[in-house]
This record gives sequence, C-alpha cells and structure tokens, in this order.
Amino acid sequence: MGSLEAGVAPLKRDNLGRSSSRNERHGFLQRPRSRLSRFLLFKKLDYLQWICTVAVFLFFVVLFQMFLPGSVMDKSDDTLQETDTLPGDLKFLKEMGLLDFGDDFTSKPLKLMEKFQTVAGENNLTVVLDRKLHRFGYRKPQLALVFADLLVDATAIANELSITIYREPLLVGNEEVYSLADGPAREVWETIEVSVTIVQSSLKMGTSVNWLNYDGILVNSIEAKGVLSSLTQEPFKPLPLIWTIHERTLGIRSREYNSNGQLELLNDWKKVFNRANVVVFPDYVLPMLYSAFDTGNYYVIPGSPAKAWEADTRMTLQKNDIRVKMGYRPNDLIIAIVGSQFLYRGLWLEHSLILRALRPLFPDNLVESESNSHIKIMILSRDSTSNYSVAVEAIALNLNYPRGVVKHEAVSDDVDTVLRMVDVVIYGSFLEELPFPEILTKALCLEKLIIAPDLSNIRNYVDDRVNGYLFPKENIRILTQIILQVISKGKLSPLARNIASIGRGTVKNLMVWETIEGYALLLENVLKLPSEVALPKAIKELSPKLKEEWQWHLFETFLNSTYEDRTLRSDRFLNQVEEQWNQTQRESYGTMPATDDSFLYAIWEEEKSTVTFNTRKRKEEEELKDRMDQSQRTWEDVYRGAKRADRTKNDLHERDEGELERTGQPLCIYEPYFGEGTWPFLHHKSLYRGIGLSTKGRRRGTDDVDAPSRLPLLNNPYYRDTLSEYGAFFAIANRVDRIHKNAWIGFQSWRATANNASLSSISENALLHAIQSRRHGDALYFWVRMDMDSRNPLKQDFWTFCDAINAGNCKFAFSESLKRMYGIKHDLDSLPPMPEDGDTWSVMQSWVLPTRSFLEFVMFSRMFVDALDAQMYKEHHLNGRCYLNLNMLKASSFGSFYRSFDKHCYSRMLELLVNVWAYHSGRRMVYVNPETSAMQEHHKFNSRRGKMWVKWFSYNTLKSMDEDMAEEADSDNATRRWLWPSTGEVVWQGVFERERNQRNRQKEKRKQQSKDKLRRMKSRQRQKAIGKYVKPLPEEETENSNSTKVASRTL
Repeated sequence: MGSLEAGVAPLKRDNLGRSSSRNERHGFLQRPRSRLSRFLLFKKLDYLQWICTVAVFLFFVVLFQMFLPGSVMDKSDDTLQETDTLPGDLKFLKEMGLLDFGDDFTSKPLKLMEKFQTVAGENNLTVVLDRKLHRFGYRKPQLALVFADLLVDATAIANELSITIYREPLLVGNEEVYSLADGPAREVWETIEVSVTIVQSSLKMGTSVNWLNYDGILVNSIEAKGVLSSLTQEPFKPLPLIWTIHERTLGIRSREYNSNGQLELLNDWKKVFNRANVVVFPDYVLPMLYSAFDTGNYYVIPGSPAKAWEADTRMTLQKNDIRVKMGYRPNDLIIAIVGSQFLYRGLWLEHSLILRALRPLFPDNLVESESNSHIKIMILSRDSTSNYSVAVEAIALNLNYPRGVVKHEAVSDDVDTVLRMVDVVIYGSFLEELPFPEILTKALCLEKLIIAPDLSNIRNYVDDRVNGYLFPKENIRILTQIILQVISKGKLSPLARNIASIGRGTVKNLMVWETIEGYALLLENVLKLPSEVALPKAIKELSPKLKEEWQWHLFETFLNSTYEDRTLRSDRFLNQVEEQWNQTQRESYGTMPATDDSFLYAIWEEEKSTVTFNTRKRKEEEELKDRMDQSQRTWEDVYRGAKRADRTKNDLHERDEGELERTGQPLCIYEPYFGEGTWPFLHHKSLYRGIGLSTKGRRRGTDDVDAPSRLPLLNNPYYRDTLSEYGAFFAIANRVDRIHKNAWIGFQSWRATANNASLSSISENALLHAIQSRRHGDALYFWVRMDMDSRNPLKQDFWTFCDAINAGNCKFAFSESLKRMYGIKHDLDSLPPMPEDGDTWSVMQSWVLPTRSFLEFVMFSRMFVDALDAQMYKEHHLNGRCYLNLNMLKASSFGSFYRSFDKHCYSRMLELLVNVWAYHSGRRMVYVNPETSAMQEHHKFNSRRGKMWVKWFSYNTLKSMDEDMAEEADSDNATRRWLWPSTGEVVWQGVFERERNQRNRQKEKRKQQSKDKLRRMKSRQRQKAIGKYVKPLPEEETENSNSTKVASRTL
C-alpha cells in the first residue's frame, strides 16, 4: 500500500500549492478548512486522478469484503509461523488475523469403513452351534464386468486398466465381460482370455442374464442403467454390486432435476444408487456433484490412468495455435498458478503470496508496457465471477507488476487446453488434501514443469528436483529461489526441461499401488464367497511389476484412435432417459381431449333414454314376478345351493389355450420362480406352467399358480426364501387334485433355462413318448447333471460335493435330521450311502416323476424339512447364523449395505434330497440329454443291492410316520413351535372317522329337525270356522238373473 500512497502524494501537493495563492486574493475564503474539503470543492481533478483514487478504493473493498465461498472442510490451523519470512507488505495481515489459508480437506467414508470392520468381525466366526465351518475352494471367484460399450477412450481405458490390474490377485480368467455395444476393446479382453458377451438392455426390462452365476457384479458408467435396473429385481437383489462412475453429467443434471421439480426422476436414479453396495469414484469432486443421490455408500479410490491416456492421444495439438487464440505470443514464457478444485476463503491470500514470490522475475526498471516482457503469469481458478478478476488486478498493481502481465482465467472443463500452452505450473494451494491434485497430474502428463508446496499428498509422489520442485509453505522465499533457477533470460533452463520430461514418465504409472490396494480392500469386504469358492491371493503375493505400472501394452495399438467425446454420449443417454420418463408420465396421467358441447349433449341424451328404458323394463318385470306363482324353498336348500356354487366357481372361469391343451397331456412341468428378474427365463408352452412363490412378483396375463394362496406358509418371507423350490413342491402337493390332474408331474428351475440346460423340443417329445409308453416304469427323469455343474469342477462324489457347497457340514446335518425324523436315540451311523459308481446325480431341481410318486416324495420331504428346521431355526432366524454357510451377517444390522443374511440356509442341501429318496426308495434314475434327447439309466438296480435303505424309505414306513405326526398335530396337546403342520395336509384315520361322525351327526340333526317340524304341524291347534262361506255366482250368471227379473217386472 505504500507504493500506492507514494504515487498519489505529488498530485496533492501540486494542487494545494495553487490553492494557497488564490486564497491570498480572496480574504473571505481564508477560514480554516479541512484539506479534504478544499481538495474536493476547489480543485479540478483530471481523469487520471479519478482512476487512481477509484483503484485504491476498490483494492480496500476487495481486500476486506471479498471472501470466496467454498466447501467447508476439517479444521487446520496451519499458518505462517515465522514473521520474518513474511513479505513486508503483508505483515499487517498477520496482525489483523486475516492470514488464514482456508481449511484442509479430508474425506473418509466412515460409515462404510465401519460396516467393513463389523462385517469382517462377524464373518471371522468359524464355529456355529459347535460345528466348525470349512472352505473347500474348489473353484475360483467369478465376476461379471459390465460396460456401456467397448470403445477405447480415456474413460474406458481407466475402467479396463483398473480391472486388468487387480484381476490378477482375484480372478485370473474367471470373469466375463458384458457390454451393451461392441467395440475394439473386445480384442483386448479376448487376448487375456476373458469372454465377451454383447447384451441387449432395456431401461424398463433390464437384461436376460442369470446374474446368480457370479459372486459379484462390477458395473462401469451411468449408461449401464438398464443392467442396474435388472439387478434391482428379485432374485438378484442380494448380489454384491460395485458401481464405478467417471462421468460428471448426471451429477450436473441432478441440480436441474431439483430445480425443475422432476423429483420422480430424481428418486428413480436414487433407487439405482441405493441398489449398489458401493459406488466408487476416482476423485473427491464427483461425490460432491452426486450428493443428491448419496445413500451412505460412496467410496473414493484415487488413481486413474485416464489423464495419462488422454494426454498421449492429444500431444499432437499445437500449443502455439492455442496461445494465439488466447492473446499470447508464441515466444512467451507462461507461468500458470493453479490450486485446489475447491473454492475457499483463503484463495486470494495464497495467490498474493505466490505473486509476491514471483515478483523478482521482473526488474524494477521494466517499462509498464506488456510488449517488453516475454514472461506472463496466468492465475487459473474455477471462480468465474468478475470481482475476483478485479481483485487479481488490484493485487498485481499493488505488487508493482507491469500492466498486462498477470491475468485471471476462469476455467472449468477446458483446463486441459489452457495447461497445454503454459510452460511452468505452480501449485498455489496450501490445503492438505487427501489425493494427489488432479491438475498436477494433468500438468505432468503434458510434460510441464511443476512447482508445488511440500504437502504430504504431493510429497509422496513428487521427488524434489527429480520430477518436480518442492518448497516449504512456511518459507515462501524458497519459491523465489526456485523460480530464478528454472527461468533464465525468459526461458526454461535445460535442467528444468529435463525434470519436466522425467515427470511425464513417472505420472504415467502414478498411484498404481494405491488403486490395486483400494480395489482389493473393497472386493475383500464386499464379496461374500460361498464355501466352494477359493479366497483371492494376498496383495503381498503380487508380482512387483503389477504394483509399479499399468498394463499399457494391451492398449498400445489404440493410441491414435479418436472417438466421440464421452460427455456428449452421456448427455445423449440422459436425454433418452428423460424422454422415456416424460413419455411414461404422459401415459400414466393421460391427456384430456378437447371438449365438444354438442357431442357431450348427445351422449347425455342417449344415456338418459337408456336409463329411462331400463327403469320401465324393471318395473314391468317386477309386476310380472308378483303375479307368478313361486315355489317356496327351505333354508337348507339355500345353503346347499350356495355350497354347490362355491365348489364349482373355480371351474367356471374362462380357460386359456394352454390350460385346455394341458388337460389332455400326461405331463405338466412346473417352473417355480420368485421376482420379475426370472420372467425372461420362463416358458410359454402348454407343457410348462409357472408357479410364483410370491403373489407380488407373478407374471401378468398368465395362468401361473399362486403358491402362497395354496400354502399360507409361503407368506412368511423367511420360509419362502429358505425352502426355495420346496415351497412350490409343498404348494402343489397340498390338495393336489384341485390343481394338478395329470398322471405325471415335473419341475424345472429357471436357472436351468438361463444356463442353457433346459429341455429342447426334441427332448420334450422324447420324454413324453417314454412316459406314455412306460418304458422305464416308475422312474425319476432328470436332465441337469451334478458332474457338469460349475460348482463341481473337480467332479467330486455326492457327499463331498454336498459338503463343499454347505461349509463342510452337509453330512452332519443330514445325519442329525434323519435321527430326529426317525426318532433314533442311540448313536448310529444314520447317513445313507450314495456310492460312487461312475454315474451322476440330479441337481438344480429339474426332474419328472409320476404324480403318485411325487406325493410320496413330498411326504418324506415334509418330515425331513421339519427335522432340519428344528435344528436351524433358532440360531438362523434370530442371529442369522447357519453352519451350512460361511456368510452369517444379518440384514437388520446394516440396512442396504447387505440386504439380507444367508436367506437360503439349507436350500442347497435340499437341492440334492431327491437323489437320496429316489435311490433308496427303489426308483429308477434316468438321465435325459437336454439337447439330443438320448436317455441313459444311472445307478441300475444291480449296483444298488445291499446298499439301499428300503425299509427306511418304503411307503408303509413313511405313511405310518405321517399319520403319527398328523395325529399329534390334530390333538389339542400340540403347543410347541412346529413346521410340519404348515407344510401341507394333516390327514390320518382319526380325521376320516371324525369327518364321518360329523356327517352322521349332521344327518341325524336334519332328520330330527324334519320330525320336529312334522310334529309341530300335526299338533298345532286349528281354529274353527266362524261362518259358512258362500261362493258368489259368476258375473255372467248374475247378469242373466238380473235381466230375467227385469223382464218379469215388465210383463
């Protein structure tokens, strides 16, 4: 400020000298006046004086009133410590308490990390109900990688390089890529032996992919919303989902949705964000842009190769052309002062300190014309307000910078273009931010010399005088020494150019290790792997090369490829989403047609005449009805007719073609399903019929069976999920003659269709022919083999496979259930043998049985499930722990992070139960090739001799046990919690006798009521007639008699 005052003082002295001579001639003006009043009232100020005065005034206004808005971060009281290091002109700021650089920025997903730690503690449990849990690791984890397209641009490179770098410790070739559009990156995936599938996606219906085949889903880009929509449907909701977002477009649009009142569209996107277990961003700015959708699942993994790739593809642009467009000369040396991505109050102070340190570059004798200086200083910030440009000019003028040397440029998305034309980049922010500044990454990629304060987030990646320069923020004079070393005679020194080139080489592989560690930690906490899946390798076992550099060699051939800007594609996609949403809104609310008064009057007249006609007709019918003789009916007849109508009401509905065709077929195959996500995998032929395990998710316009209406137990979500397909078995078997009238019955899982293991048309015809001809008699036909199951890559035997998918406790649970079921008290080996004879077994609940045999199997299954539930229910339902699975986290603890604990506790063991029953009950087991229709009998009777437990699985034994349980359930003493009565009919001989006695009692009661009625009619007193009734003569006879009397009188 001293320099500004020195410039104004001579003008004041000159004016005051002229005024004193004038006062000598005018005595009455010699009264004492203030110097300011004499200056304003009696002096003529020229134009230059007014400009200087206004400049001084604006400087003070800007200095004390302009505090920029910004994000408020965690507090940090780091300021300049030593007063001797402050420039003399800025020492007064220290005394006024204005020497504050803002607040340090730290961002940590505390809630998410807390969930990680709690989940890890829960799943470290290795013992449940005194049973140790085992991991077999027969197969490797499987992930589905979903991309919007397979182009090779900067965003796609960031996604694909990140995945290829951390696939080594986790998957090693066990992932599959799904993309909504094909592209050149397909060659890269096929090179590393990863299969690629192009899927058709709809924003409403999603995709036709069985996502349950994977242990986790990784979605990249907001353009994959159709895939995310399918993952919000059952049965795919519990799958772990990680969503990586690089685009800014949706975050910017969210503000428009809020301001325009499009809250439903905003909520629709919020549901998609809520579905993801974790939403990953590559920097800390994107989570702020997407704050409208934040549900507590945001996670930042800094370090992306996108900037390096983008710099490599755009190095061909000429920086001189850009300089000319922005008003600079080709031989100018441009210094760019950059800072944090966030706006904060201490920004102007930092820029003032940096400008004060750069002042020695300009000699004091330099003329104020900008043409004499080849060094230009550009201050880049995201503040586009004009008042900050005025502040920068005032600061530069205060520091005696030549006019036009210092300029302020407000940049947003075009910062890359500006950085490409500068020579030196100085990072002027003293905030402690968590990641490495993105703008320094861009500068290093463009081979620019960077000078930055020695902050911890910068010091970890920049070596002083190796790939950049560092200076302590407490001593700003070091910056002056550095700048005088790197710039000599208006040009960069050779050492500075060498350091800039080294920096470009190091930034290409910047933060590789942090990215690997971040994704490995994330996947370790999000993925919940079954017991048959091996754990990923530890990060310490990685190859050192993978920790140091990205796998650029996979994409070298696409270096010169050019594609449409990703932002434009994202904008076009969001426009499509908004257009579809607007169309849906119009369809839901409808449009009001233009009204025509004459047309409405004609409709009203027609309606009036119709009502009048109906009223007249109804009155005529009532009059005729009163004149007709009506037969009297008893209340018993009315009740009997209502009961008959109730029994036949289900047969009166209009049958569709499928139901009519099924009536004459020997077989009906039911397809159990739960949720809209399974609809694409269900058949529409007359041979098949769907059975929905939930009323809410049933298909519209079909004759699917509503399982909860037939078995109320399925209205309980716990048993609906735990029983799985067995809920459909019990629902069909409950009063089976009312729903199923075919001689044979079958079931096929929708997963068999999704995995291309369902019956072909040829196999269906062959199966029907074998059934009609009774080629194999009472047999179990199946078409999904255990040795071809993806969970059994080593082709293990029956009990080993069962243990592998049930945490090593399948045999124990099966044995304990049979003991409880048959009431065995002493310790015997109660595990039925399932020998390894070279044949295979049935999986995935896809088989066919005679209806009579199916009912016998259900009778066995009900008792077995009841015994199994008695072991599991308390610990599993209350605590979410099941010793048949390693994942034991309960849903209520963490809300949307894990939407459910292991809902299917013992459904994996029940999947194999039909094999045990069919083998030991003496049924033939015939495998049907689903493609060629070839049939082969497995486990023939000759090989079963001496191995079957026929007595345990015979019909008579099971029937007697079923009647005993029914008698207990029918008694009044059954007060314990018991699953068996809720799984089907309760029938025993006592029930038949009680019903027969009840019918006899009702019959006797009706007879007694009839006798009482007759007795009352006979015994009632009859009133005697008061007088004799004389019937009047007919009207004609009366007239004749009257005429005769008249004639006689006349005569």
